[in-house]
Amino acid sequence: MAATERDYYELLGVTRDAGPDEIKRAFRRLARELHPDVSEAPDAEHRFREVVEAYEVLSNSERRELYDRFGHTGLRSGGFRPTTFDLGDLSDLFSAFFGDDLFGVAGRAGRGRGADIAAFVEIDLAEAATGTTRAVPFQVAVPCGRCAGNGAEPGTGVSACPSCGGSGRLRQVSRSVFGEFVLTQTCSSCSGSGRYVEHPCKECHGAGRVLQERALDVDVPAGIHDRQRIRLSGEGHAGSLGGRAGDVYVEVRVRPDERFVREGNDVYCTVDLTLPQAALGATLNVPTLNGETELTFEPGVQSGEVRVLRGRGFPVLQGFGRGDQRVLVNVLVPRQLTAEQRRLLEEFERLSTDETYRADEGFFEKLKSAFR
Repeated sequence: MAATERDYYELLGVTRDAGPDEIKRAFRRLARELHPDVSEAPDAEHRFREVVEAYEVLSNSERRELYDRFGHTGLRSGGFRPTTFDLGDLSDLFSAFFGDDLFGVAGRAGRGRGADIAAFVEIDLAEAATGTTRAVPFQVAVPCGRCAGNGAEPGTGVSACPSCGGSGRLRQVSRSVFGEFVLTQTCSSCSGSGRYVEHPCKECHGAGRVLQERALDVDVPAGIHDRQRIRLSGEGHAGSLGGRAGDVYVEVRVRPDERFVREGNDVYCTVDLTLPQAALGATLNVPTLNGETELTFEPGVQSGEVRVLRGRGFPVLQGFGRGDQRVLVNVLVPRQLTAEQRRLLEEFERLSTDETYRADEGFFEKLKSAFR
């Protein structure tokens, strides 16, 4: 059964009120048991990926709240997609999730996941409705071409750090009346890499990576909301010594449009009618997300009346259906009148009766229906 069909709390074996530390401990335990390099069960890889997906959701407070309230459907609507990764050794996996190693020592000294990158892109409100593709520039660390990423000048070698013997960590044992205490800390001589480079590369100065300007074409999906992020897996900074690259998180900023107000997947706008247009009826061009459309207003339309254009709103993000556009009628009352205009209005008022302003019996019912 796919992870998207199973309860994440059940997958990790924790209760729904479990704290972050309990969730982390449960994930570590299951990852040790189910990793394909350790387990011989035929479905180990599938179960392992389910556990990783569950941890990705429950360890993130925003995703967890979304899942608790709306389940898997809410996660999909919010743009969540499980991480795609290749199953390296256990030390690489735990370095990616926790920034440390599974066993407290470096599985492969110095090899670590690259850092993530934050980038931004601005789009118009109409582009948020249709989707668009934008080139997003950013600086990224890539393996040095001169030394192939090992940090040593070509023709020279890399040796084990003399201080830690290549482990990347130093152990200090102290004794007290309570017994022996072992303190393990990162080696200060090699900064935890376990390597000693006598002749650093002239291009990267021994770092093994150099900064490079890059631009990626990012597909912004239709229906995206302001400040939502798009993850580009494996496009971030290169890992040290061959470790996997980080991710790029592109935050989408939607520019306001003075014609529209977005509310969920619905969009609202107003249309101004003069007093004669409202009384006699009119056909006007009304803006929509896909351009202007003609809209006919019957004689006697009232200020505050709402016309609904079905399916003219925003598409459901990574789902089906569209919202509606709601057009609010605003009847303009004249403020500056000439003497002749005032005389004509006074004459109109003198000739008016109760029948002139008789309300449409179904007006309020139609108004309630429109808001529903």
